[in-house]
Amino acid sequence: MKLVTVLMLVALPLYCYAGSGCAVLEEVVEETIDPSLSTTEYLAAIREYVSDDATAKAAVELKQCFLNQSNETLNNIRVMQVISIFGSEDYRERSEINCLLL
Repeated sequence: MKLVTVLMLVALPLYCYAGSGCAVLEEVVEETIDPSLSTTEYLAAIREYVSDDATAKAAVELKQCFLNQSNETLNNIRVMQVISIFGSEDYRERSEINCLLL
């Protein structure tokens, strides 16, 4: 089951790299870390990327892991996501990134 989760997390960045645009990845990550979205709603939102029951179960387990985290941890994950998108630049000084963090 862990292998399915790892493969799912690896497949999304590759999907973006293939030319579809990283808006897909950003949307899925935001849905994953959104504490107001239940596991059922999350699964419905990512249904397009879920091919079988094993993947659905892994996605629900992944979402549940994030539901168990504090808001501070979820905000730190958002910051990490911004850093990974914009690289090692001084992201705190860029106004568009500050807007993303709000």
